[in-house]
Amino acid sequence: MAVFERHLCLYRRVWRASVLSSFVVPVLFLVSFGVGVGRYVGEVGGVGYLAWIAPGVMASTAFQMAVGDSTYPVLGDFKWVRGFHAMRATPVGVRDMVAGGLLYVVLRVESAVVVFLVVAGVFGALRSPWVVVTPAVAALLAVAVAAPVTGFSASIDHDSYFALLFRFVMIPSALFGGVFFPVEQLPPVVRPLAYASPLWHGVELCRAATLGAAPPWPVGWHVGVLLVFAGAGAVWAVRAFARRLRD
Repeated sequence: MAVFERHLCLYRRVWRASVLSSFVVPVLFLVSFGVGVGRYVGEVGGVGYLAWIAPGVMASTAFQMAVGDSTYPVLGDFKWVRGFHAMRATPVGVRDMVAGGLLYVVLRVESAVVVFLVVAGVFGALRSPWVVVTPAVAALLAVAVAAPVTGFSASIDHDSYFALLFRFVMIPSALFGGVFFPVEQLPPVVRPLAYASPLWHGVELCRAATLGAAPPWPVGWHVGVLLVFAGAGAVWAVRAFARRLRD
């Protein structure tokens, strides 16, 4: 909790810089694609494009926020600010550092998701009472993404590696993770790449909750994949932190 409080103290001074990317841009994205492009697309899966794309944009927002808060902030606290080294000189342990950082990411994602759901509800994009579980899905997706990315960020020495992460992981996942069109429209040889992304599982769970329809895979499978990403990522992050802080 001490690490979590430290993140909140820092965010209190910089929150204005994140308002546009965390709250305004996703809403504008929803309106422009769902309402504007949706007039030309029509229905997808028997529902209007706005209702179909809304959970995808919400999950994509959670995904991108989790990546953003687990890259430069983590590397910066190792290489430039050396905040983690300062924490190591206190009773705070390595697991506390990782857990506090992940808890902060979840809080950031949840605040954006709640605002997004309110706007989506105003536009009539929520079709099922199961929408109440979408914040929990977003939280699980955030941890499933932030944990391994935190481990990656703690394992590198230069921020140029983030360009590879953004170019070959984040952008392809956002484009081909079922956010804008069904994965079934992809060539069969490419679909396994979408299935391997935690974003696709988060998108399908959110879409099932907001539309009240069953996801393509059993819910337990989607949740299980996200839990595997979260667990394996947390182990990687803890080990990477411990190795880095031996210096």
